[in-house]
Amino acid sequence: MGYRNAGDILPEEIIALIQQYVDGENIYIPRRSENRQKWGSQTRITQELSHRNKLIYEDYAMGMTTSELADKYCLSHKSIQRIVRIMRK
Repeated sequence: MGYRNAGDILPEEIIALIQQYVDGENIYIPRRSENRQKWGSQTRITQELSHRNKLIYEDYAMGMTTSELADKYCLSHKSIQRIVRIMRK
């Protein structure tokens, strides 16, 4: 998320209206709902996590304990349990 100066992009009337609510503070203006993108859609992270979770479940099915998996994948015990539970379905 980049910072842009409102004075460079908004008309003075709109800036004056916004200043009635926040004066000199940083605010976040959310995207329109139709422009929102799913988390990770701009990168390959969702595919990478899906692949990692598949490997975790395969190791679990081969007999590794959740503690061993937590150490191997540098995740918490609870995260491993959650991944195994989700992958079972």
